Amino acid sequence: MPEVFLCLGGNIGPKADNFKNALKMISEKIGTAVSVSSVYESPPWGFESEFSFWNMVARVETGLTPHEILEKIHLIEDFFGRVRKPGGYLSREMDIDILYYGNLSAETPDLTIPHPLLHSRRFVLLPLAEIAPGFEHPLLNLDNQHLLEICPDKSDVKKLDARL
Repeated sequence: MPEVFLCLGGNIGPKADNFKNALKMISEKIGTAVSVSSVYESPPWGFESEFSFWNMVARVETGLTPHEILEKIHLIEDFFGRVRKPGGYLSREMDIDILYYGNLSAETPDLTIPHPLLHSRRFVLLPLAEIAPGFEHPLLNLDNQHLLEICPDKSDVKKLDARL
């Protein structure tokens, strides 16, 4: 099975409960989380909000295709009241992105793998490098640790003591 990496993020609501519930739903609908990063706190990226984000990355074993995973992700996000607004970001209880699906590189109207912005987001690279530092980006041919070291994003991202 390919290594699938999902990034979870949210900045409103009961964050610890939301992340626990999202991980449970991922296990029920998508596959087994074989490793999960620590939780990291960061400022909003791409929009203004008074609420900081929590982010984490899960490595998941699944037999689902990328589009089947995306369909399940939308069901999970809908459970948390996710509102999708074209052209902008909003505060949200839960957002889940597919970062990698093995070494697959694909682009469709509704899904791009690997995630097109993962290499420029410190809040993604820190948890990703924590659980898979040597995993190589299939297009950039650099591993996650190296991507973190050269990341242009200098946002203040802090590892939390939160246990989920």
